[in-house]
This record gives sequence, C-alpha cells and structure tokens, in this order.
Amino acid sequence: MKKVLAAVTVSLLAASAAAQSKQLEIFSWWAGDEGPALEALVKLYKAKYPAVDVQNATVTGGSGVNARAVLKTRMLGGDPPDSFQVHAGQELTGTWVAAGRMDDLSALYKEQGWNKVFPKGLLDLISTNGKPWVVPVNVHRSNVMWYNPAKLREWGITPPKTWDQFFATCKTLQAKGITPLEVGENWTQQHLWESVALGTLGPADYLNLWNRKLKFNSPKAIKVWENFGKVLACTNTDASGLSWQQAIDKVVSGEAAFNIMGDWAAGYLSTTLKLEAGTGFGYVASPGTNGTFIMLADAFGLPKGVKNKTEVTNWLRLLGSKAGQDAFNPLKGSISPRNDSDLSKYSKYSQSAARDFRTNKIVGSLVHGAAANETFMSNFATVMEIYLSTKSATKAANAAEAIATQSNLGK
Repeated sequence: MKKVLAAVTVSLLAASAAAQSKQLEIFSWWAGDEGPALEALVKLYKAKYPAVDVQNATVTGGSGVNARAVLKTRMLGGDPPDSFQVHAGQELTGTWVAAGRMDDLSALYKEQGWNKVFPKGLLDLISTNGKPWVVPVNVHRSNVMWYNPAKLREWGITPPKTWDQFFATCKTLQAKGITPLEVGENWTQQHLWESVALGTLGPADYLNLWNRKLKFNSPKAIKVWENFGKVLACTNTDASGLSWQQAIDKVVSGEAAFNIMGDWAAGYLSTTLKLEAGTGFGYVASPGTNGTFIMLADAFGLPKGVKNKTEVTNWLRLLGSKAGQDAFNPLKGSISPRNDSDLSKYSKYSQSAARDFRTNKIVGSLVHGAAANETFMSNFATVMEIYLSTKSATKAANAAEAIATQSNLGK
C-alpha cells in the first residue's frame, strides 16, 4: 500500500512539475499607457491556458528602440524570447527571416484560414517566397496630426491641409505666443520626417525612395529636408526632454496647437486621458498626405529553437483570432488587420482609420520598420543628427544616399 501511495505521490509531483514548467515569455516594448492592450491579450491567454506561466518581458522605450537592441543581443547569443514583437516589413524579413532565425508559419496560416482574412498587402510584408513568418496583431497609421478642437476654435485656425498652409498657420500661432507643432525625443522627429517626406514628394516618389528609383540626394529629396527645416522652425525647443505622451499633453493643455504622431496616440488620448474623439481631441492626415495611409503593423512570430513551442503556437492562434484582435486593438488605438473585425467595438477615430485603410493608397513607414531594412533604419538616426547639427539639407541628403547604398536598400 505504501508503495502505491508513494508511486501516486511521485506521479502527482511529476505532473505538478510538468504543469509548472509550461512557460511563455512575451517580449515587447508595450508598457505604461500601451500596457493595458497587451494585458487584455494576456488575460485571454491565461483564461484559456491557466497552467502556463506567462512572463511579460517588456523593454521600455518609444518605438522599440531599446527593445530591438536587447533583442539583437539575445537572438545572436542563442537565447531568443519565446515570441517577440516586431514590425511587419523589412525590420522582420530583412533581418531575422534573412538570418534564418524564424520558423515558417504556413501550416498555422492554413489551419486558421488567415490568408483569407488578412489583406494581401500586409501578407506581402510578412512573407517571403509565399511563406508567412509572423502573425500581425494590429495596423497603425503614422501620418496623423492631432489637435484640441476647442483651442483651434479659440485661436481662429483650422488644421492645415498642405505644408505651405502649415507654414502660414505657424506664423499666426507664433505671433500669439503658441507653439505651432510639438515634438519630442529623437525618434519622434524621425517619425515627423516621414510625414514631411510623403507630403512633399507624394506617394509615388515616397515609394521610389525605398525602391531606389529616386536617389536620396536628388533635388526632390533635398526639398524634403528643406521643408523639414521649415517645419522644425515651428516646433518647441525642449524636444529632447519629452516623450511622445508629454508632447501630446502639451496639445491637450493648449500650450501647443498640433502634434504629428502615430495613432497609438488615440489609445493614449481615449484610454489614459479619457477624452472623446472629435470633441476632446481632433485628428486629420498630416499636411499633404490626405488619401495616403503610412502603415505599420506589429506582429509576433516563432523563433527557431525555443523550448515552449506549443505555448507560443497557442499565443499566435490567439493573436490572429477575431476575439484576440478585437480585445487588443480598441485599447491600443489601432485597428485589426482582419477584414471581419467587429468595428462596433472600436472608437470613432478607429472606425475612420479602418475606412481609410481600406480606401487609401497604402505606403510603409520608415521609422517603424515597414519601408527600409534595419541597417538603413538604424543609421537614419545618424542622418537626423547630421541635419540637426548642421541644418544642411544637402549634407543630410548625401548621408542618406550613402547609407542607402551601404545597406543595399531596396534589394
């Protein structure tokens, strides 16, 4: 009898240890005001798989700058997270897929029917040779100008539709002692640059920068830097000390008129600040970009060699599901890439973004990994520093062309 009890005890202990050994490490840069959306997904996962110990390995830093540095160290050191956040596009395919570090998800896509619900353009960004490598959880828009409707009425101005209109509005606002455009730390200025580039070049030539049909030091591209300089002359002087949230706060308080930021700002404004779209905050496409949608998408995949493959696969199933995406995106301020999402669960802003995504010309974001490979994207920070220190459009344009050549951009 004792032997039987001992055997049962050992069996139960072994089962308990096995249950406790189930883990899932989720590596991302979603923290603070972006945390509730990720927490909603984790809650759904825990409800379905209560025996799994979910580890939220968040590395803070806007746009994933710090997280990507940590991820690179771990991936190259043979210690990949179970699943990590990555931007769809060249940040994914030009780096981790090209290095052979990701598992092919074709079988999972077939099982879940995702090829029928995700748009072709997005599938192209996350695939090579017809093989999908990650599961997209959202779509964000980069080129959005945010403002406080009540303050614009008070100042007697309207959102500018072109950069020339913005420059005229800038003079009016500066005469009133108001900052026309609030910007934050370095990456937010790079984010602003891509809206200036699109508004200056138009969608065709904007795309031609990334496919190398238009050189970065061509007269058209130099004009982008000239306009960028004019835009910066309308911004605050304390940019380096501000996060993107703090820059948005200045618009809400009426210290500044506008801010250009991705529509995760809608999540911050509505979820954190509890403001209503259309009344508490307003939004338009950044000047000169109406009818074009600068897209970025966050996604997760399955790195080669991870121990918890079953747990990761179940995580990916949740991410790609209608229930998962409709729980996550309304809180994040993004939209679901699925064509069958329930838009009644989304905010007024997100419903408008979904309409634009389905009808606008779609182009990729530089700063958020869709348009250019990681080498160019990382080195573009140096180009920005060259411009900020010299104020020379030609020097910045020549530097951009040099790194485009060195990084084999467009190939």
